[in-house]
Order: sequence, then structure tokens, then C-alpha cells
Amino acid sequence: MIPAPFDYVAPSSVDEAVQALAAAGEDAKVLAGGQSLLPVLRMRLAAPSTVVDLGRIAELRGVREEGDTLVVGAMTTHYDVQRDPLVAEHAALVKEATDTVADPQVRHRGTFGGSIAHADPAGDLLAPVLALDSALVIAGPGGRRTMPAAEFFQDYFTTALAPDELLVEVRLPKHTGWRAHYEKFNRVAQAWSMCAVAATVRTEGGVIEEARIALTNMGATPVRATAVERALLGAPANAETIRAAAAHAAEGTSPAPDGNSDVAYRQHLARVLTGRAITAAVG
Repeated sequence: MIPAPFDYVAPSSVDEAVQALAAAGEDAKVLAGGQSLLPVLRMRLAAPSTVVDLGRIAELRGVREEGDTLVVGAMTTHYDVQRDPLVAEHAALVKEATDTVADPQVRHRGTFGGSIAHADPAGDLLAPVLALDSALVIAGPGGRRTMPAAEFFQDYFTTALAPDELLVEVRLPKHTGWRAHYEKFNRVAQAWSMCAVAATVRTEGGVIEEARIALTNMGATPVRATAVERALLGAPANAETIRAAAAHAAEGTSPAPDGNSDVAYRQHLARVLTGRAITAAVG
């Protein structure tokens, strides 16, 4: 199907992009990698008055260090995130999750920030960003503001972004030396997750000193499994401890039933996958 007519703007800076969004009003859409937006346009599930293409804004690409933080530009592709040595060293959980995103074609075009701003609860990058206590930098007409990931995701496909604002970068606190694993369950390869678990842990002398666990597609937003984290804290990194901690994984979740599973099954998946993810993370 052919999209409905729209105006097309391709700014060369963040300021120009913000001005374009402000001028277009609430009917504008932002084009990053296009892996989510273009199918929606072609099916006419969305008919924006203006599409603002961020592809020419070089400052939104790349990964850099700032002290104890990794800064990932919103337009950095999944492919580049996968292969960045800084991400592998300091944010292994993000690399683990990015490796599972769709297929190579999508990873070459899709963007880190675009996936996060799209806020699909089944998307694979939201839970790692939440688990790592990341901060999101937003640009708007009034300047830039920084927001914790826990406040950014608000509902299904809904974030704290105003219509005239852009996500410009994601700030990941370094988790150097932490081991990580992203455990994903789907019916067929490259499909959205029915449930997935992002787990990263720091161990010392066989004891779990710290743990960060978050769940994909177990609610309207990514869910932090704080009860699991508390159960792991200071405990020996063995099968018994992990099994007991993983039993808490479904607490506080509210997955929506769909054609693949009901609520009880998804919560069962959360417990099983959490155990697998932690086991893999601690080795």
C-alpha cells in the first residue's frame, strides 16, 4: 500500500530537527532507521502531516566515553552497537540484547535510539536500558533535559517525549567486569519476544555482589525484577540460589494475554527464563 501524502524534512542538526517538529505540530513523525515507522505508514495506520528524517544529523551517531559513562547516540545503528569495543567492555548486557534484534538487515538500518523511543514493550533494548539504570537525554525547544529510563517509559508505545522533542543520546553507566546474558523466548526466529530477561551480575569469590534484572514484554513497559535482585544480593552463585531468586521474577508483572499465550504462561516463562539468564551470566 502507498502511504498517505506528507511533507518531508531532512534537517542537518538537532536544533533544526526540533524546530521542524515544533512547526509541524502533533501530527509529525520522526524517521530514524524506519524499521517500525515505514511499515505503519505503508499500511496507513499512521498518516503524519510531516516526517522529520534524522539521517543527516551526524552528531547523533557513535559511542563515546565520558568518565564512568558510555554515551550512545540515538542514531547509532544496532550493527554499530554490536561491534563497538566500548559497549562490549563496559555494557555487555546491551551487546547481548542487540545481538538478538531481528535479523542482519534490520540491524544495519535500525537505530538504538529509534527502538527505545518507539517503546514497544516487546522490543529487546528497553529492558537492558532499564536494568543498567541508564539516563536518556532529550532535546526540545527549551534545551536539553536528562531523564532516568525508569521515568521515560510510561505505557504501551508511550514515552515522556513531547511532540516537539527528540531522544538524542542514551547514557549507560559503565558496568565493567559485570557478566551478562539476554535470554529470549519467541515462537519463530526473528520474531518479537513473548518474554525475555536481561540479566547482568557482578560476582566476587563465588558470591553475587550486585545484580540487575529486567524483563521484556511483561507489562506495558519494561519491568525491573527488584525482588530477584534482592534475593541474589550477597548470595552464593549456585543453582539453588538462582532457582530460589528466579521464583520471584513474575512479581509485579502484568503481561497482556495474546494469541501466543495467556498471563499465567507468560509469568511462568518469566521465572524459567530468569533462572536461565542468571545462570548463563554467572557462568
